[in-house]
Amino acid sequence: MYDVMAIGNALVDQEYLMSDEQLAMTNLTKGNMTLASSEEQAQLLNRFKEQKVISAKKAGGGSAANAMYAFASLGGKPYYACRVGDDSEGRFYLHDLNEAGVATDESFAISKTGETGTCVVAVTPDGERTMQTHLGTSSEIGTKNVDFTTLEQSDWLFLEGYLAMSDNFRPLIGKLRQQAGLRHAKIAVSFADPAVVNFGKEGLLEMLGNGVDVIFCNSEEARLFTGKKQLKAAIRALMDHCDLAVVTDGANDTCICERQSDDSLEFTSITPPTVAEIIDTNGAGDNFAGAFLYALSQHYSLKECGDLAAEVASKVVRQLGPRLSPHEYRDIARQVLVV
Repeated sequence: MYDVMAIGNALVDQEYLMSDEQLAMTNLTKGNMTLASSEEQAQLLNRFKEQKVISAKKAGGGSAANAMYAFASLGGKPYYACRVGDDSEGRFYLHDLNEAGVATDESFAISKTGETGTCVVAVTPDGERTMQTHLGTSSEIGTKNVDFTTLEQSDWLFLEGYLAMSDNFRPLIGKLRQQAGLRHAKIAVSFADPAVVNFGKEGLLEMLGNGVDVIFCNSEEARLFTGKKQLKAAIRALMDHCDLAVVTDGANDTCICERQSDDSLEFTSITPPTVAEIIDTNGAGDNFAGAFLYALSQHYSLKECGDLAAEVASKVVRQLGPRLSPHEYRDIARQVLVV
């Protein structure tokens, strides 16, 4: 039995520290994710080489994978479905997850054709992450990469928004929702990035279907998705698609909105810890979602879920890379949660 089955793009992150001027020369949109071909990824890396920008860190990445890494490290039992190449990067990726307690299945995950996806993460002095992603074989994730019997053994289904931009994945959405319904598994969707809302809204709407249990997003994504300028109005509009919306807003309070039994809405605010210096925002939202979902799956209060998630995310942004060490997650849980 698993607490959650998650599906996402499997990507190996390469992080680069650079100035805003160097980032401007890449033509990437700051703070957003851009999809790229293998050739475009190679061109970007060559540009970095010419500018003498050297990779600062290599790590397993991918939005849902980061969330599940946090989920497992905090003590949960997640299963992660993905697609990687039959190469050293793919095996590094799966081993990294397994070491943290995230279950995977090589017979479903490893493809004999194609290469493991990569994500170039440019981190500027303000800590903002800008990404260029080559999905590699992950772009072909489909039915053969999903063990539906695992979903039958799971209490939750977690979907990352990036998959809404994949034409190959979209036919799977209906089947996953149907299977989750038969199992009475709850569904959580993370919007993941403003680019998902801008360029994959149709797929995102399919993912949400006639409603899900939880939506995770940030304030920018909420406004883009709903077309509402005021954040409270945007959150109310989000509730047309879910029973619980969790909306982060950087250093400002996170807003949790829950539908009550009489269909009224109840709002809870979570004040994040003060962070003196932000090093890298890569993975912060993923970790927030993973930590929140872990506490929710263990039946903690929404306040406790939010406090845990905020503490984890605040630690992530203080270091380079999208994940903490497993013992760091456990230390945070002992400090925040009443066991």
